[in-house]
Amino acid sequence: KELNKASGVWSMQSQFQSRGAGTWPEPESSVDLEYLILAGGGGGHAQNGGGGGAGGYRTSFPGGTKYSVPFYGASVTIPVTIGGGGAGNPQAKGTATSVNSCGLMTSGGGKGGGASAPGMAGGSGGGAGGWCNATGGLGNAGGYSPPEGNNGGTTSSPTAASGGGGGAGGVGGNGGACTGNGGAGAASSITGSPVLRGGGGGSGMDSRGYCSRTGSGGPGGGGAGSPSGTGNGSNGDTNKGGGGGGGGGTGAAYGYGGNGGSGVAYFRYPTSDAPKYAIAPGTNGTATTGSCTVATFTVNGTLTYTP
Repeated sequence: KELNKASGVWSMQSQFQSRGAGTWPEPESSVDLEYLILAGGGGGHAQNGGGGGAGGYRTSFPGGTKYSVPFYGASVTIPVTIGGGGAGNPQAKGTATSVNSCGLMTSGGGKGGGASAPGMAGGSGGGAGGWCNATGGLGNAGGYSPPEGNNGGTTSSPTAASGGGGGAGGVGGNGGACTGNGGAGAASSITGSPVLRGGGGGSGMDSRGYCSRTGSGGPGGGGAGSPSGTGNGSNGDTNKGGGGGGGGGTGAAYGYGGNGGSGVAYFRYPTSDAPKYAIAPGTNGTATTGSCTVATFTVNGTLTYTP
């Protein structure tokens, strides 16, 4: 059969005609959810490397615009993809968390920069690498309002130390002042009590003595930078989208950057509606807070609503 004559398939002409006549099927209803989604954090870089940026952070809670999904039939299934943290060796950017394919997304955190190299842009930007002047990666790669993250820290004289990765709640520290700490995460009470998520990775230690300190991980899951000139950076926290810490050293001996932490997604709805929702797979789950239920996705899965 021709495509426009197959059963259940509308040709473009038929669609225009139906819309003009007011007979195009409209959604029966919609599912409206409060949400918080967080992408995977970026990996820290080796060799006096910059810290990784936190994964992009977006939320409607409290009081923001809920995520609305229209549906036509008896039920609707919403696919949820959880972003992974970027590796510290070899260095990589975090990956996006998405809901309903392209319906709702956050950007992966930018990886930290290597020697004299800028940090990568991302949900939050990676910190600049040490040695010569370099810039931190730009945050809010998705161009969202409000922003999904912040910029990574820069490298500048007089210390040539690397910069911290940006966090969901603050910029990464600049290496020039020996303050290459990861940017702070953002606090949310969507699951009940306030929790910080999305901290940036701290900068790696410079073994030449220009700045004999390590950058701390940003509060909210950011990995700390290496504690020595040859040490490795710490990993960002799992399911908090934290950036990985930068590795130490600038010469032949050096440490590697830490891995970024994986992302997460939360959806909040009235407990009176909880029987209408099904979460898969069983690794994901629900919990009750007050009069609401929160579905937590730590791995890829689906949220199905049946009225």
